[in-house]
Amino acid sequence: MFTPVRRRVPRVAVAGTFLLFGLGIGGCQSDDSRRVVRVASTTSLYDTGLLDELVDAFSAERPEYAVQIIAVGTGQALSLGERRDADLVIVHAPEREEQFVADGYGLRRTTLMRNDFVIAGPEADPARISEAEDSSDALRRIIAAEARFASRGDDSGTHIRERFLWDAAGGRPEADWYMEVGQGMGATLMFAAERRAYALTDRATLTVLQANGLDLVELHSRGEYFDNLYSLIPVTDVDQATGATAFEAWMLSEAAAAIIRTFGEQRYGSPLFTLSGE
Repeated sequence: MFTPVRRRVPRVAVAGTFLLFGLGIGGCQSDDSRRVVRVASTTSLYDTGLLDELVDAFSAERPEYAVQIIAVGTGQALSLGERRDADLVIVHAPEREEQFVADGYGLRRTTLMRNDFVIAGPEADPARISEAEDSSDALRRIIAAEARFASRGDDSGTHIRERFLWDAAGGRPEADWYMEVGQGMGATLMFAAERRAYALTDRATLTVLQANGLDLVELHSRGEYFDNLYSLIPVTDVDQATGATAFEAWMLSEAAAAIIRTFGEQRYGSPLFTLSGE
């Protein structure tokens, strides 16, 4: 069975390069006879570089496993889990995750870390959303101004939250200025920058791409709906259950916590993620 897998690219190139390729992932042996653990993860987590660092550290401690990252939106990651084409998922759509476990596809859901969502856009801020009281006010200002808005449009965790915010504001727009990209977070932000559009994003991806020259700024993150939680869910009835459990345990260990606590601090001035409960 073939599913899209994101190729690792230099982190500086992430802003403009998103390569997906087909790779057989049905088996549980890598070319060097290590046991393959298939992890379906959100593109936003991958794009920051944190996932690479965590996987490398895990591999150094547990060399008998080869972690294979499948970087897709949350909706597709959960679909991979439902088909048993992933052994563990790392996603950020709490209600969908709870249903996934309730339906018997996941063994348990453990929240690992958090950051927050923000609405980014051109510095000129044509809809003046930086003055908005909350997310509904911000989105209504975008509608009133008929300002361009770039949506991921891919059933990712960010897209799920965006749809929720539009519904809370009175409904999703059907207009030429509302553009569904159908891509990951980084590609959507690049699209938005090129078209001087607004977009909902996680703060970490925005921070990383701004450091690489992205011409968008944070304009709004006030209100109760911007918290962004990332959770681990090992999938039920998979061939590599032992490896998935080993990776889950390591991700919840102090070794992983030490990486998460400081990741991004040296380059960006503050960590990109906060551990759950801290």
